[in-house]
Amino acid sequence: MSLTDGLVRLAFRIGYLGDSFHGSQIQPDVKTVQGELIKAFNQLKWLEQSQEGHNLVLSSRTDAGVNVRLNGGVVTIKRSLWNALTPRKMIRAVDDHLSDEIAFLDVHEVDEEWNPRIAKYRVYRYRLEGIESWRDPGEVFSEWLELFVGNYDARNFARMEEGKNPMRKIFSCTPWVVQGRTVGFEIIGEAFLWNQVRRTAMALFKLSTGELKVEDIKNAIANPEVSVDFGVAPPDWLVLWGVSWEKFPIPVEENTEFTFTEVPEDLALERTMRSRWENGARLEMKSMLYHEWAYLGRLPIVKHN
Repeated sequence: MSLTDGLVRLAFRIGYLGDSFHGSQIQPDVKTVQGELIKAFNQLKWLEQSQEGHNLVLSSRTDAGVNVRLNGGVVTIKRSLWNALTPRKMIRAVDDHLSDEIAFLDVHEVDEEWNPRIAKYRVYRYRLEGIESWRDPGEVFSEWLELFVGNYDARNFARMEEGKNPMRKIFSCTPWVVQGRTVGFEIIGEAFLWNQVRRTAMALFKLSTGELKVEDIKNAIANPEVSVDFGVAPPDWLVLWGVSWEKFPIPVEENTEFTFTEVPEDLALERTMRSRWENGARLEMKSMLYHEWAYLGRLPIVKHN
């Protein structure tokens, strides 16, 4: 069946809480984002059963625990159904069939060739202060972040998959500042390898503790054939902030007043105190996302053509 048989291709954007799913990509017998979306569309009887395996796909794959402010995907449905709906009705219907941990934000008709995986760039943010013993290193932090900018073989900062090109283009890497405090970093790239941002985060963390030196990072980038493993940072503090396409740029950030509670600085910080701060910090991340989705998910009031 092709689009000439009365089908229409739709691009949609979503957000979700990472700890509610076993990752984004569909897997047997576990709850995933793609699986929940397919289930919702099937409940609405909007998917062709013979096509569901490849009929709804997401742009960027995320691991379990990774939060997402704005990801995207594509789905194909009957044109007669699309003509009978407005985007507003479709968004409400899908959202009503999803748990609160997924936000179905918008939907637009696209050409048959439109591929959600081919984006202009992707933006990730990592809250480094969530890792115990992290301390803001000050002005030198920006210099460390610059180490990761450029077009380079990133295999030493990734979990490589067979057949994947390790060359990655990173446009910028800058401090993530909340209310004047550096809480982590933001990294923008064309596309990322599996675990690349989390491995970058762990390298930065180890730079801050003195376990790594700047030369270690430079050598890992300059000599990718010499394998090194700096470790993988926890997924909890990572947010896929947005994916930008030519037709669908990342919306301007409006909700800039959120706060993150500082890590307690008590010299005799107890384990229980730290764990309670972490639980509260995770809730702050989720609260930030819910408020972001409130802005991003304002429903359209115009009909499509």
